[in-house]
Amino acid sequence: MVHMFPVRVYYEDTDMGGVVYYANYLRYIERARSDWVRSLGIDQNAMREEDGVVFVVRRVAAEYLKPAKFDDALEVRTAIKAVTGVRLILNQEVLRGADLLFQAEVVIVCIGESGAPARLPANIRRQVH
Repeated sequence: MVHMFPVRVYYEDTDMGGVVYYANYLRYIERARSDWVRSLGIDQNAMREEDGVVFVVRRVAAEYLKPAKFDDALEVRTAIKAVTGVRLILNQEVLRGADLLFQAEVVIVCIGESGAPARLPANIRRQVH
């Protein structure tokens, strides 16, 4: 399953060269992941309150391939690469039409209130398999 999320590049997203500032790609993929989780019916507030855990990014390996520019219509694609008892590994891509601009492998884990790693709730593991 691939989740698709549209993004429009605003002036505020660009740097002095008129291209998307590198850190904004991380913002785009974060928004897409939040939308993906919501589309699965996972309520992150309830997860925190009922299960005592929250998602955090453990690692991002990113590759910047081509620049996006002001007013470009982009699409962020999110797909599951692997699921274990404690982590989700996602592939995320930012495209402009057929052009791949950015790709990242993102490792997501759960942590408890103390900040220690915690197992993914069973209902979430079932939903993403």
